Amino acid sequence: MRQFSDKTLLVATHNAGKLEEIADLVSDFGIEAVGAASFGLPEPEETGKTFVENARIKAHAAAQATGLPALSDDSGIEIDGLGGEPGVHTADWAETPNGRDFVMAMTRSHNELIERGAKKPWTARFCCTFVLAWPDGHDEVFAGKAEGEITWPMRGDLGHGYDPIFLPEGYHQTFGEMDRWEKNRISHRADAFNKLKAVFTK
Repeated sequence: MRQFSDKTLLVATHNAGKLEEIADLVSDFGIEAVGAASFGLPEPEETGKTFVENARIKAHAAAQATGLPALSDDSGIEIDGLGGEPGVHTADWAETPNGRDFVMAMTRSHNELIERGAKKPWTARFCCTFVLAWPDGHDEVFAGKAEGEITWPMRGDLGHGYDPIFLPEGYHQTFGEMDRWEKNRISHRADAFNKLKAVFTK
């Protein structure tokens, strides 16, 4: 595994919340995280069929454009009763002409489970794949998961995305009801980051 020895990490995202979360995680290693927007980078088209393929597209595009090591993640929710959907299309299910509507996406997920006659519990997992890419084309991949099930109706207005319908395994609160620090401790992103930490040197 290649070690990360720089003091600046380019995070290939335009999502301010995601940048803040990763900046907080890497600050323990004396690393400053900067976002793609700081460099005016466009968002590359995510044409991959898996989380790792999409994360690689974003990380390598950013590393090549800036000459800096770049970290990107691709994440989503897989619902077993829907054959693993929406998966890499998690954000697409929320797309509307006026931006993303996750209430619509969660409602679609529930309705399709009913239409398909999926038996409860509606097991599901949030997935996160980090790819850390260097300008020379090398990369390291770290995947994390949070197992749980889909619950209905939606519960909680914390978090984002599909959090209000995801009940993590062993808990009675959805991600949408959970304090962000508690969620960040057990989330798919935390699982992936715990593996990613091995590349950082103090």
